[in-house]
Order: sequence, then structure tokens, then C-alpha cells
Amino acid sequence: MIPRSLWKLWFLLDFLITLLLLYPVFFILLSREKWFGSAFSLMRFWATWMCYSSGIFPSVKYEMNPDQFPNPCVFISNHCSYLDILLIYICIPKYFVCVGKQELDKAPLFRIFFRRMNILVNRKSNVESHRAYLRAGETIDKGQSIFIFPEATISSNGTLIPFKNGAFKLAIDKQISIVPLVFPNNWKLLQNGGFLTANGRPGIAKAIVLKSVETKGMTNADLLPLREKVKNIILETLEKNK
Repeated sequence: MIPRSLWKLWFLLDFLITLLLLYPVFFILLSREKWFGSAFSLMRFWATWMCYSSGIFPSVKYEMNPDQFPNPCVFISNHCSYLDILLIYICIPKYFVCVGKQELDKAPLFRIFFRRMNILVNRKSNVESHRAYLRAGETIDKGQSIFIFPEATISSNGTLIPFKNGAFKLAIDKQISIVPLVFPNNWKLLQNGGFLTANGRPGIAKAIVLKSVETKGMTNADLLPLREKVKNIILETLEKNK
């Protein structure tokens, strides 16, 4: 109990202290869209720092070279831990815009990233969800990729939660590829749940970047088959990497 709690306390303090130190730089870089690329690079540095300073060592396996990532594309992954958010910036070297839930807007300091560089979506409101969808489409039209967690929430034990349609509809509407990422064991390192009872420890964070899935020629009639196809690909990869 005590080592687990101490590690989580260190992780939290590390997050808060580094965020406060970097906040003025982020504030400046996020003030103009032309500087968003630099803000993204700083985010990647911060994510790497957070991992290694907490004893989390990313181990990334690529089934396709990052230089061959379709641009733009829709990146997706399973969502089993807050560590996933750090790992996506380590796994994906090219600039992308992340779609997150509206609740992040209530997080002091952290909301700056979603008010400016990324996209917030309120799934309880059809109007606001549609507005976020349109903004994601506009981002893709600029040649920028999108990252979406299709489960829309964190699974506490690594089990896949049913996928939402948004990421797959977006990919079909824009006729762009989907690139799946898989995080097999992040939940074992930092588990969503009680501070004293949920998993929390240093270790190797595994990540697998799969081959892209094409959507060219697909229509809305292919939406559900595409969603289930990609979900099964992720599920099979999770089973192989338990």
C-alpha cells in the first residue's frame, strides 16, 4: 500500500510541478496557431520527462515506420490508463490534434491545451458534439491528423469498452486512413480507480503502432463493419501481448 501510494504521490507532484514550470512557455506558444508545432514538440518533451522521471520506460513497437504514417489520418487507441495520454505523444512524432472530453475544460491549467490547440467534445449535447466533429473535419482539411480514444472513457482493467462511431465516421467522410495504437499494460502501471487500491508503479510501458487501415471508397454503410474490424484488430493485439 505505502510504496504504491508514494509512487502515485510522486507522479502527481512531478506532473503539477513541471506543468507549473512549463505553463508560461505553453501559454506563449499556444497564443498563436503558427506556434502550435513548437507547443506540440514541448508536449512530447514533457510526456517523455514525465515517463522517465517516474520510472516508466516506454517500449514502442512499430508495424509501420513513423515516416510512412498517412498524413492526415485518424489515430486511435484503446484507453486503459492516464498513461495512454503521455504515450501517444511519445509514439507519434508528427503533429496531431487530440479530441478530448469536455470535462477537461474544468481542469485548472491543463485546459489551456484543449481550449487552443486541441478539441473538446461534449457528448451529452448533440449540437456541441456536431460542432466538435466539424472542427475535427476542418483540422483534417488543413492536413493535420486527429487522435481520438473511441472508447471515450478509461477502462480500469484493460478490457475494451464498446467503441463510439465518431473516429470511424470522420475517417470515412474524409476518406483517410485509420492508424491504431495498442497499449497492453498501461493499466497495470497506473490504474484508474482508488488512490490507495488501484495499481501504481514504475515499469515498462508497452505500445504497439499497427498498420494503417484504409477507408478509400467506403461510405456510411461501411461505418459499423469498419468500427468492428478495427476493434477486433486491437483486441487480437491485446490478446497476443498480455
